[in-house]
Amino acid sequence: MADNGSIISKRIYPSPNPRVKLQEVTYWSGGVKVKGLLGEPIEEGQFEGILYLRGGMQHVGMVRPARIAQFASQGFVVFAPYYRGNRGGEGRDEFAGADRQDAVFGVDVLKQHPKLRKERIHLYAFSRGGIMALWTAILRDDITSVVTWAGISDVVFTYNEREDMRRMMKRVIGGTPNNLPEAYRERTALFRIKEMDAPVLIIHGMKDENVAFEQAIMLEDALREQDMTYDTWYFPDYTHHFPAAENARVVRELCEWMKQVE
Repeated sequence: MADNGSIISKRIYPSPNPRVKLQEVTYWSGGVKVKGLLGEPIEEGQFEGILYLRGGMQHVGMVRPARIAQFASQGFVVFAPYYRGNRGGEGRDEFAGADRQDAVFGVDVLKQHPKLRKERIHLYAFSRGGIMALWTAILRDDITSVVTWAGISDVVFTYNEREDMRRMMKRVIGGTPNNLPEAYRERTALFRIKEMDAPVLIIHGMKDENVAFEQAIMLEDALREQDMTYDTWYFPDYTHHFPAAENARVVRELCEWMKQVE
């Protein structure tokens, strides 16, 4: 079996931005073949890296080429795992179970890129990706910063909050928080947050009904209790999805925030 994070194949993927090259990458993660989308600026140079951790589950919230190109156009090499079991990848998406490896080893995919400044790798996460990013920063010691936007931080809270997701979570995780508390607890990164050493930026719309604002507060509280470095950008009038112009502005600003992290 090849090493985790080793690249099996790449194929050119149509890019919506002439200044950004996209490729679909297949790589090894925990003994299964996983796919993801890699974006890079066309121009020559050395760039910081972003591991882009998508939200959703299976086809819901799938990586969008336009979004990866948007981040790459800010001057980053970007890699976005689809997570196992998606888009022809092997294995099964487990909602922050074994699929956490797909994020952890996605960093190694980034590190093989010739344009990457290997000492500058950031995590950007949206929604479900939040829990994936926290685990990646816990399990690796080479992460420069973490940005979690509308991110999940507690899987039990998510189960209780989202009635529409309970059937999926019971099927994927194997039960409920009542009859399988350990399976839910082991997915919740807040218990091990002190093992992170990267600064965190929390972005959240306070009217979010998909991932409640309380999840941002729980993460903030956990970081503060451990005397860790973090920033918060909270938006009183916004929900899970921001208006397009505001979304673009926040992307530009969070990319600048990443570049300024020491």
